[in-house]
Amino acid sequence: MILALLLMLLTTLPASAETLRMAVTTSFDASGLADILLPEIAAETGIDVQLLVVGTGQALRLGEAGDVDAVLVHSRAAEESFVAQGHATHRREIMYNDFVLIGPVSDPAEIADAPDAATALARIAAAGTPFVSRGDDSGTHKAELRLWNAAELSPEGGWYRPVGAGMGAALNTAVAMGAYVLSDRATWLNFGNRDDMTILFEGDPALFNQYAYLPVAPDRHPHVPHDRALRLEDWLTGPRGQALIDGYTIAGERLFTANATPREARP
Repeated sequence: MILALLLMLLTTLPASAETLRMAVTTSFDASGLADILLPEIAAETGIDVQLLVVGTGQALRLGEAGDVDAVLVHSRAAEESFVAQGHATHRREIMYNDFVLIGPVSDPAEIADAPDAATALARIAAAGTPFVSRGDDSGTHKAELRLWNAAELSPEGGWYRPVGAGMGAALNTAVAMGAYVLSDRATWLNFGNRDDMTILFEGDPALFNQYAYLPVAPDRHPHVPHDRALRLEDWLTGPRGQALIDGYTIAGERLFTANATPREARP
């Protein structure tokens, strides 16, 4: 009788979920999208995705060391280099949004009517108004540096404030200082401490922000569950994952647009 009860108990216990460690950007986490996707991934695939939330640069370093099984980041040049060096089997685009320039409603540097993002940054530098930089080798930081380069400027001086922190912390610092800051749109829409800050500049194609998924190469790190990483990729790029990404809104505004690229031949 006792043996029968034990067998019944064992057969009714849920199977242990398969885990997968994925390094993701702070902007992805701060957007709130993970709270929508992860329970559905677990329910539909049995994969318990454990997130390591860091900047893009650190996420890629974790992948290079084999400390995670997959990476979801947003810096194309760095991603392509990561694949070319053999750290990931391939790169798969998942979704996109855009960057926006946030600042005080009063707009002391008058960037709202700038013709492009580079000119907007040049006006901030010329006015010497405070600008908060992520300064953390994240995808957002890399995008900011590309924009300064397009403006043919090297930002320095007391007005330029690198914080070496995630997007949420950078936004909080900017709000406290009444400073300008570059943010991804999703984090800003999900950000509660806005005070008198608003989006002042948007829409330049240079502000396009693509997110891509990179499975860590199993030939470099045989311990990674590569088949599991590919199953997660198939879900993220499949009808259910793409619909949830497209359907995620805050106050009626969509935070991401799903744009999974066709699957290429896998190693």
